[in-house]
Amino acid sequence: MAPAPPCAPSTLFTALSNFPPKLPISKQNLLPKRQNNQQSYRIEFEISRRDSFLLSFLTLAPSLALPDPANAFSIGISGPKDWLKEQKKKSAKFLLAPIDASRQILNSAYLLLMDKQFDYTNKDLEEVQKMFRSAARDCVPQERNSFVAFQANTGVEVCTFRLIVKNASSLLDNKDPAKLQAEAILDDLIRSFASLNGLAGDTAIELSSRREKLADALMDTISSLNKFEQGIKDCLEV
Repeated sequence: MAPAPPCAPSTLFTALSNFPPKLPISKQNLLPKRQNNQQSYRIEFEISRRDSFLLSFLTLAPSLALPDPANAFSIGISGPKDWLKEQKKKSAKFLLAPIDASRQILNSAYLLLMDKQFDYTNKDLEEVQKMFRSAARDCVPQERNSFVAFQANTGVEVCTFRLIVKNASSLLDNKDPAKLQAEAILDDLIRSFASLNGLAGDTAIELSSRREKLADALMDTISSLNKFEQGIKDCLEV
Protein backbone atom coordinates (compact mmCIF):
# COMPACT_ATOMS: atom_id res chain seq x y z
CA MET A 1 0.00 0.00 0.00
CA ALA A 2 1.39 3.41 -0.95
CA PRO A 3 2.08 5.70 2.07
CA ALA A 4 -0.31 8.58 2.64
CA PRO A 5 0.91 11.82 1.05
CA PRO A 6 2.41 14.25 3.57
CA CYS A 7 0.49 17.29 4.64
CA ALA A 8 1.28 20.21 2.35
CA PRO A 9 3.53 22.75 4.12
CA SER A 10 1.29 25.58 3.02
CA THR A 11 -1.61 23.91 4.86
CA LEU A 12 0.51 23.70 8.00
CA PHE A 13 1.40 27.39 7.96
CA THR A 14 -2.14 28.43 7.00
CA ALA A 15 -3.48 26.54 10.01
CA LEU A 16 -0.91 28.02 12.36
CA SER A 17 -1.46 31.54 11.07
CA ASN A 18 -4.94 31.55 12.61
CA PHE A 19 -3.51 31.42 16.12
CA PRO A 20 -3.78 33.14 18.49
CA PRO A 21 -7.12 34.88 17.92
CA LYS A 22 -6.92 38.66 18.27
CA LEU A 23 -8.93 39.77 21.26
CA PRO A 24 -10.95 42.98 20.83
CA ILE A 25 -9.58 45.72 23.07
CA SER A 26 -11.48 48.80 24.14
CA LYS A 27 -11.36 51.16 27.06
CA GLN A 28 -14.91 50.15 27.97
CA ASN A 29 -14.02 46.47 28.22
CA LEU A 30 -10.69 46.91 30.00
CA LEU A 31 -11.25 49.78 32.42
CA PRO A 32 -12.06 48.66 35.85
CA LYS A 33 -14.69 45.99 35.95
CA ARG A 34 -12.78 43.77 38.27
CA GLN A 35 -14.53 40.50 37.40
CA ASN A 36 -13.94 41.08 33.68
CA ASN A 37 -10.31 42.01 34.39
CA GLN A 38 -9.68 38.82 36.35
CA GLN A 39 -11.26 36.72 33.61
CA SER A 40 -9.17 38.48 30.95
CA TYR A 41 -5.98 37.74 32.92
CA ARG A 42 -6.80 34.02 32.91
CA ILE A 43 -7.53 34.13 29.17
CA GLU A 44 -4.30 36.05 28.55
CA PHE A 45 -2.31 33.50 30.57
CA GLU A 46 -3.73 30.64 28.51
CA ILE A 47 -2.92 32.50 25.28
CA SER A 48 0.62 33.10 26.53
CA ARG A 49 1.12 29.39 27.17
CA ARG A 50 -0.33 28.52 23.75
CA ASP A 51 1.86 31.15 22.09
CA SER A 52 4.96 29.52 23.55
CA PHE A 53 3.93 26.04 22.44
CA LEU A 54 3.00 27.06 18.91
CA LEU A 55 6.11 29.19 18.49
CA SER A 56 8.25 26.26 19.64
CA PHE A 57 6.51 24.06 17.09
CA LEU A 58 6.82 26.63 14.34
CA THR A 59 10.55 26.89 15.03
CA LEU A 60 10.79 23.17 14.19
CA ALA A 61 8.35 23.38 11.27
CA PRO A 62 10.92 24.34 8.60
CA SER A 63 12.86 21.12 9.12
CA LEU A 64 9.61 19.14 9.00
CA ALA A 65 8.31 20.92 5.93
CA LEU A 66 11.40 20.99 3.67
CA PRO A 67 10.44 20.02 0.10
CA ASP A 68 12.49 17.58 -1.87
CA PRO A 69 15.08 19.60 -3.88
CA ALA A 70 14.19 17.75 -7.07
CA ASN A 71 10.52 18.59 -6.66
CA ALA A 72 11.37 22.19 -5.88
CA PHE A 73 13.35 22.42 -9.10
CA SER A 74 10.66 20.72 -11.17
CA ILE A 75 7.96 23.22 -10.16
CA GLY A 76 10.18 26.24 -10.69
CA ILE A 77 11.12 27.10 -7.09
CA SER A 78 14.68 28.39 -6.77
CA GLY A 79 15.39 26.29 -3.68
CA PRO A 80 14.15 25.13 -0.26
CA LYS A 81 15.60 28.14 1.58
CA ASP A 82 13.81 30.63 -0.67
CA TRP A 83 10.63 28.61 -0.34
CA LEU A 84 10.91 28.68 3.46
CA LYS A 85 11.51 32.43 3.45
CA GLU A 86 8.24 32.88 1.59
CA GLN A 87 6.44 30.63 4.09
CA LYS A 88 7.83 32.70 6.96
CA LYS A 89 6.53 35.86 5.33
CA LYS A 90 3.11 34.26 5.02
CA SER A 91 3.15 33.32 8.71
CA ALA A 92 4.31 36.80 9.81
CA LYS A 93 0.85 37.73 11.08
CA PHE A 94 0.90 34.79 13.48
CA LEU A 95 4.47 35.43 14.56
CA LEU A 96 3.76 39.08 15.34
CA ALA A 97 0.44 38.41 17.13
CA PRO A 98 1.91 38.07 20.67
CA ILE A 99 3.69 41.41 20.24
CA ASP A 100 0.46 43.11 19.25
CA ALA A 101 -1.40 41.45 22.14
CA SER A 102 1.22 42.71 24.62
CA ARG A 103 0.96 46.21 23.18
CA GLN A 104 -2.81 46.17 23.64
CA ILE A 105 -2.43 45.05 27.26
CA LEU A 106 0.02 47.89 27.94
CA ASN A 107 -2.26 50.41 26.24
CA SER A 108 -5.12 49.24 28.45
CA ALA A 109 -2.95 49.55 31.55
CA TYR A 110 -2.06 53.10 30.49
CA LEU A 111 -5.74 54.04 30.18
CA LEU A 112 -6.37 52.57 33.60
CA LEU A 113 -3.54 54.53 35.20
CA MET A 114 -4.60 57.80 33.59
CA ASP A 115 -8.28 57.57 34.53
CA LYS A 116 -8.60 60.51 36.91
CA GLN A 117 -12.15 59.60 37.95
CA PHE A 118 -11.17 56.26 39.45
CA ASP A 119 -10.35 55.71 43.13
CA TYR A 120 -7.21 53.57 43.21
CA THR A 121 -6.38 51.01 45.89
CA ASN A 122 -3.55 48.53 46.42
CA LYS A 123 -5.75 45.87 44.83
CA ASP A 124 -5.86 47.96 41.65
CA LEU A 125 -2.07 48.19 41.70
CA GLU A 126 -1.92 44.39 41.90
CA GLU A 127 -4.13 44.18 38.81
CA VAL A 128 -1.85 46.59 36.93
CA GLN A 129 1.17 44.48 37.93
CA LYS A 130 -0.58 41.36 36.60
CA MET A 131 -1.12 43.14 33.31
CA PHE A 132 2.57 44.04 33.13
CA ARG A 133 3.61 40.42 33.82
CA SER A 134 1.21 39.15 31.18
CA ALA A 135 2.53 41.61 28.59
CA ALA A 136 6.14 40.60 29.37
CA ARG A 137 5.43 37.04 28.18
CA ASP A 138 7.63 35.28 30.77
CA CYS A 139 10.70 37.18 29.60
CA VAL A 140 11.54 38.75 32.98
CA PRO A 141 13.04 35.93 35.13
CA GLN A 142 12.07 37.56 38.45
CA GLU A 143 8.40 37.69 37.41
CA ARG A 144 7.99 34.04 36.36
CA ASN A 145 5.77 31.73 38.36
CA SER A 146 7.26 28.58 39.88
CA PHE A 147 6.20 26.28 37.03
CA VAL A 148 7.62 28.52 34.30
CA ALA A 149 10.80 29.02 36.34
CA PHE A 150 11.15 25.24 36.61
CA GLN A 151 10.79 24.89 32.84
CA ALA A 152 13.45 27.55 32.29
CA ASN A 153 15.81 25.81 34.71
CA THR A 154 15.51 22.58 32.71
CA GLY A 155 16.62 24.35 29.54
CA VAL A 156 13.21 25.07 27.99
CA GLU A 157 12.96 28.48 26.34
CA VAL A 158 9.96 30.14 28.01
CA CYS A 159 10.37 33.74 26.81
CA THR A 160 7.84 34.19 24.00
CA PHE A 161 9.70 37.16 22.54
CA ARG A 162 12.95 35.18 22.36
CA LEU A 163 11.12 32.35 20.59
CA ILE A 164 9.86 34.92 18.08
CA VAL A 165 13.42 36.11 17.40
CA LYS A 166 14.66 32.53 16.95
CA ASN A 167 11.89 31.75 14.50
CA ALA A 168 12.11 34.98 12.51
CA SER A 169 15.91 34.75 12.17
CA SER A 170 16.28 30.98 11.76
CA LEU A 171 17.20 31.30 8.07
CA LEU A 172 19.69 34.12 8.66
CA ASP A 173 23.42 33.79 9.33
CA ASN A 174 24.51 34.22 12.94
CA LYS A 175 26.23 37.51 12.07
CA ASP A 176 23.43 38.86 9.91
CA PRO A 177 22.86 42.53 10.88
CA ALA A 178 19.07 42.10 11.08
CA LYS A 179 19.42 39.15 13.46
CA LEU A 180 21.97 40.89 15.67
CA GLN A 181 19.81 44.02 15.77
CA ALA A 182 16.69 42.05 16.75
CA GLU A 183 18.60 40.31 19.56
CA ALA A 184 19.93 43.63 20.86
CA ILE A 185 16.46 45.21 20.79
CA LEU A 186 15.08 42.19 22.65
CA ASP A 187 17.62 42.69 25.44
CA ASP A 188 16.54 46.34 25.70
CA LEU A 189 12.87 45.30 25.77
CA ILE A 190 13.42 42.81 28.59
CA ARG A 191 15.29 45.46 30.61
CA SER A 192 12.42 47.87 30.00
CA PHE A 193 9.85 45.37 31.28
CA ALA A 194 12.01 44.58 34.33
CA SER A 195 12.31 48.29 35.11
CA LEU A 196 8.57 48.79 34.64
CA ASN A 197 7.69 45.92 36.96
CA GLY A 198 10.17 47.16 39.56
CA LEU A 199 8.71 50.66 39.45
CA ALA A 200 5.18 49.30 39.82
CA GLY A 201 6.26 47.46 42.96
CA ASP A 202 7.43 50.73 44.56
CA THR A 203 4.49 52.90 43.48
CA ALA A 204 1.87 54.33 45.84
CA ILE A 205 -0.88 54.11 43.25
CA GLU A 206 -3.25 56.36 45.18
CA LEU A 207 -0.93 59.31 44.41
CA SER A 208 -1.53 60.91 41.02
CA SER A 209 2.14 61.89 40.61
CA ARG A 210 3.26 58.28 41.14
CA ARG A 211 0.75 57.00 38.60
CA GLU A 212 1.95 59.51 36.03
CA LYS A 213 5.55 58.44 36.57
CA LEU A 214 4.53 54.81 36.11
CA ALA A 215 2.55 55.73 32.99
CA ASP A 216 5.62 57.45 31.50
CA ALA A 217 7.70 54.31 32.07
CA LEU A 218 4.91 52.27 30.52
CA MET A 219 5.02 54.39 27.36
CA ASP A 220 8.78 53.85 27.15
CA THR A 221 8.14 50.10 27.26
CA ILE A 222 5.56 50.39 24.48
CA SER A 223 8.15 52.27 22.41
CA SER A 224 10.65 49.44 22.99
CA LEU A 225 7.99 46.92 22.00
CA ASN A 226 7.34 48.80 18.75
CA LYS A 227 11.07 48.77 17.94
CA PHE A 228 11.17 45.05 18.66
CA GLU A 229 8.27 44.47 16.27
CA GLN A 230 10.11 46.35 13.52
CA GLY A 231 13.24 44.29 14.21
CA ILE A 232 11.25 41.10 13.66
CA LYS A 233 9.77 42.48 10.44
CA ASP A 234 13.28 43.27 9.23
CA CYS A 235 14.31 39.66 9.87
CA LEU A 236 11.30 38.43 7.90
CA GLU A 237 11.76 41.10 5.20
CA VAL A 238 8.11 42.15 5.42
